Amino acid sequence: MNEGKSAIIVGAGLVGSLWAVYLSKAGYKVTIYERRPDIRLAEISAGKSINLALSNRGWKALDAVGVGDEIRKIAIPMTGRVMHDTEGNLTYQPYGKEGQAIYSISRGGVNAKMMDIAEEYGNAEIHYNHECLSADTKNGSIRVKNSETGEVIDAKADVVFAADGAFSAVRYNAFQKLDRFNFSQMYIEDGYREILLPANEDGSYKLELNALHIWPRGRFMLIALPNEDGSFTCTLFMPHSGDENSFDVLDSKEKVENFFKTTFPDFFEMMPEIGDAWEDHPLSSLAIMRSYPWHDGKMALMGDAAHATVPFYGQGMNGGFEDCTVLSELMQKHNEDWDKVFAEYSVVRKPDGDALQDLSLHNYYVMRDYVADPDFLLQKKIEAKFSELYPDKWMPLYSMVTFSEVRYSDAHRLGMQQDKIMKDVMASTPNIEEKWDSPEVMEQILEKIG
Repeated sequence: MNEGKSAIIVGAGLVGSLWAVYLSKAGYKVTIYERRPDIRLAEISAGKSINLALSNRGWKALDAVGVGDEIRKIAIPMTGRVMHDTEGNLTYQPYGKEGQAIYSISRGGVNAKMMDIAEEYGNAEIHYNHECLSADTKNGSIRVKNSETGEVIDAKADVVFAADGAFSAVRYNAFQKLDRFNFSQMYIEDGYREILLPANEDGSYKLELNALHIWPRGRFMLIALPNEDGSFTCTLFMPHSGDENSFDVLDSKEKVENFFKTTFPDFFEMMPEIGDAWEDHPLSSLAIMRSYPWHDGKMALMGDAAHATVPFYGQGMNGGFEDCTVLSELMQKHNEDWDKVFAEYSVVRKPDGDALQDLSLHNYYVMRDYVADPDFLLQKKIEAKFSELYPDKWMPLYSMVTFSEVRYSDAHRLGMQQDKIMKDVMASTPNIEEKWDSPEVMEQILEKIG
């Protein structure tokens, strides 16, 4: 290894840990500074934070540096969504074609595994309990404080990467003080609370294992993703306030129990102790953070530090991992001339960061309002049929985002065009429910594609 090349990564989360492997394989000596203590030394609760859904983009980034199989050991395939209505009836909707799945992994579990990978495959040195106080982008230096000893350290490297999350200290302390740096944060009016649905006494699952479960209720929804131990991490997304069904209304055990009993009766049956478990996890808020440019001098922002999004497409981690893919390709293209690498990274990747955020918001409405809507389900059936007949002409939006490497910005643009075509066809075809898979309907779509 060429000892002459050095890199600092701020943040030992998912993106920082994976990027350490890429840099190490390119011959860099990697040092990571992480604000939190080593989570591997604490007991990780399965329902600690929204489970993550790993899909094609994420697997591509992991497999490119030979660590995908390490993550496969802790991943559970989900081949589709199961919708639960108020009567307890179930509707299954496959995510893609036969054999396609997204994979549920617990955030804590994968983060611990990624830290192992950073040390083992990336030879990275991780310093825990080190908070970033300031950063000098031109100089490639940061100042960190050891929160256990109080010692302040100055560290410098050839290149520095901020992978320290939505509330990035590097972005706040350095980038947001730069002239002509754009930054915005937007909180959506909904928050979320986690609920851990335990396994049956014999360790078996209370719900279908290989699916993402959704209880869509119009203005709010409950989802459940499987864990390795037989439990499910469930998340209730709902307005913070201002609605008859909002978090501020559920201010007593009785109200919580009554809400679940009437709104999610089949869930309440599985977990009658919901009132007692309600406070186990905090109420959290959801925000979209936009910034530009994603680099300055010798520093670059990655993952949530650059483009934090809401979790409704299951693409936050996948998008962050894809940042690694893009940066790695640019390193090769420009022979590690970092000025050129960073300049192109900001320009090329920013539209995809924005599109991912737009897609995530769009999918929130889909999951919350439409997955139980018969017209929406019919539209999806027609799309799937057409896509099967003409795979080179049509890939459903969900498949473009989840099962392909089509750029997020292209997927968003094409998806909106396709949605308009489908709505036109459905509106202009009498009795479409009866002849949705007829040659006539397929011809109509073909004509509109042109």
